[in-house]
Amino acid sequence: MKLSYAQRCEIFENGFVKVPGVVPRIMVEAALQHIHANLGEGMDPKEMPVYRAQSFCRELQRHPVITDLLNKTPAWELAESVLGEGNIRPVTSAQIALRFPVLQDPPKPPVPHLDGMHSPHNGVPAGTIQNFTMLVGVLLSDVTREYAGNFTVWPGTHRLYEQYFRQHGAEALLQGMPPVELPEPKQVLGQVGDVIFAHYQLAHGVAMNVSPYIRYAVFFRLYHKDFSRERWQEPMLDIWLHWPGMRDIVQERAR
Repeated sequence: MKLSYAQRCEIFENGFVKVPGVVPRIMVEAALQHIHANLGEGMDPKEMPVYRAQSFCRELQRHPVITDLLNKTPAWELAESVLGEGNIRPVTSAQIALRFPVLQDPPKPPVPHLDGMHSPHNGVPAGTIQNFTMLVGVLLSDVTREYAGNFTVWPGTHRLYEQYFRQHGAEALLQGMPPVELPEPKQVLGQVGDVIFAHYQLAHGVAMNVSPYIRYAVFFRLYHKDFSRERWQEPMLDIWLHWPGMRDIVQERAR
């Protein structure tokens, strides 16, 4: 199974694409059963900032019921269709991302970020950028309206940031998010089993959840086999460096 030409064009233009119904419901329900059983054991309120920044249910992050949502579904082949067959490093862990309802009225607007930047609770060492190649999100619950804990993107910012880093160096990200004019954000809607494929360098965030329901999702960070921590700047200056399945479209747009 491969991403279509139109879907790959979406990735080029907007930096992400949502593919409906990739993960079978039976696998989603198995994952939810394990998540709910884990939550039923209790959570330390003092650890909530870490859970939000890193992962809930950390005992399950490497459990096959979670990792199989990528490794044993068409999501893997879809990712390979743009990163190249055999080019993705083994994925053995995931972020279990829950967004609980809040009573904020009106909700505050979402704030953009790039993953891998240091913050007090996310585990990224200060003075480093822990970038990767592709972000893959699996929806475990329906998100049918805005401000329901939506994964939120700023379309096209992957290309804006590429231009910025070419002028100022990728190290500029150590000083904070690039000061570029951003487009309007898009709160992604979706249903159980939908999968979001996003470029690492796409500005994204999460909308507040003022719905009555918990938003459940699992996120995977994918690395191309040629990604090097010693040369982490290279794919930030050439955003399609590790995306061979995008080269035909990149060449078309360069004409």
